[in-house]
Amino acid sequence: MGLYPAEIEQQAAAIIAAYRDLGWMVATAESCTGGLIAGALTEIAGSSAVVDRGFITYTNQAKTELIGVSAKGLETFGAVSRETALQMAQGALIRSSASVAVAVTGVAGPGGGSVEKPVGLVHLALKSRRGDVDHREMRYGDIGRDQVRLATVRTALEMLAQVAQRPA
Repeated sequence: MGLYPAEIEQQAAAIIAAYRDLGWMVATAESCTGGLIAGALTEIAGSSAVVDRGFITYTNQAKTELIGVSAKGLETFGAVSRETALQMAQGALIRSSASVAVAVTGVAGPGGGSVEKPVGLVHLALKSRRGDVDHREMRYGDIGRDQVRLATVRTALEMLAQVAQRPA
């Protein structure tokens, strides 16, 4: 048994196989998951053929410096927003050799939530070089920090799997 729950490892293994067959590489831009998505993918033997790089952009400064998220956008929409997640995915795609980038930003808890942005709110975004764009606003609820983060990994992997199944 690896570091992750079995279903996450199965999801990751399926993505590694599918992306290898397609000749695709993936990049991640992670805030609330702190590298767990890239970690799940690299848990799989042979992942070096598929995983290009991961950006852990926990602070707003890291988001702007590493992946080009607009400081004005962060001020206007906040770090936990659709706009920021989409900019994170775009920035990771531009700053990598990846075919697909997935990005996550959210409130894992236990603190840090608000009425507008409660604990358990996560925005996920995916962009690909062929033009795929996906965004999901997930409200996992106040289920505990570990569970919010693992739920986010599951959703991100689901998004990566689904884009590989779409026709070109």
